[in-house]
Amino acid sequence: MNTFRRAIYPGTFDPVTNGHLDILKRACKMFDEIIIAVAESETKNPMFSLEQRIEMVNAATKIFPKVKVIGFNGLLVTLSDNLDANIIIRGLRAVSDFEYELQMGYANASLKKDLETIYLMPSLEHAFVSSSVVRSILHFDGKIDHLLPPEAYKMIQGYKK
Repeated sequence: MNTFRRAIYPGTFDPVTNGHLDILKRACKMFDEIIIAVAESETKNPMFSLEQRIEMVNAATKIFPKVKVIGFNGLLVTLSDNLDANIIIRGLRAVSDFEYELQMGYANASLKKDLETIYLMPSLEHAFVSSSVVRSILHFDGKIDHLLPPEAYKMIQGYKK
């Protein structure tokens, strides 16, 4: 019996935040390997390119030996088949997240019966942090360094030049 536990942590990570890393730290305690799957998400019109987001996530997660970062475009259930991973990790901050995530979890389960979604809450200090909040503040050149991993913050400063 194989006891190796692989999970997928999907998202746009536009950009990766301290909230994402908080969820990742918790997930690393539960799984042997975590694949961070950075979604292309053209329909969301991301601020940063897929390549930039992958680069930021790679830099921010280099201290986590259990983590691999990939980009993807397509159905999450197809990716889970390709990676032989039947567990999805998602973060929940508020009730509004729960409604959306519950719907997506059920939709994925309808496509693949043995696909499980695990929902993790960030610590209280990161409960308000989201990529969209960071992008909104960034749009007006506001202070964001306390919301991002230092590696991602440095990269964003370089992208703005």
